[in-house]
Amino acid sequence: MELTIHASALPHVDPEESLAFYRDVLGFEVRQDVGKGTMRWITVGPAGQPDTSILLAPPAIDPGITDDERRTISEMMAKGTYGWVLLATPDIDEVFDKVQAAEAEVIQEPTLQPYGLRDCAFRDPAGNQIRIQEIR
Repeated sequence: MELTIHASALPHVDPEESLAFYRDVLGFEVRQDVGKGTMRWITVGPAGQPDTSILLAPPAIDPGITDDERRTISEMMAKGTYGWVLLATPDIDEVFDKVQAAEAEVIQEPTLQPYGLRDCAFRDPAGNQIRIQEIR
């Protein structure tokens, strides 16, 4: 069996803010943008990697989700504990400086972890944790 990761999903609260963060700050390409208002599904991905994407989607819209579950999702998003993604770069300092200059909320400055990798972390406009590892 052969499988690849095609897309992963993160929730957004404000599609325009999320689009600006992923496109303008992280430099991702916009692959699709469908829907209107807060009911927009935006697919972004790193340039040169057309087979890997992040789907920025409205949270808790599945009709099978209860009102209590929607409240829980909203609370978790507000705390930054609902969605996250792990990215990699050969130059973490360059990426950190660019994202910090865009006034993203810094969770952790570049740090050498006990497991041998340097990483840092931010929150995107919806509160999702964006952790970035330095891979050399």
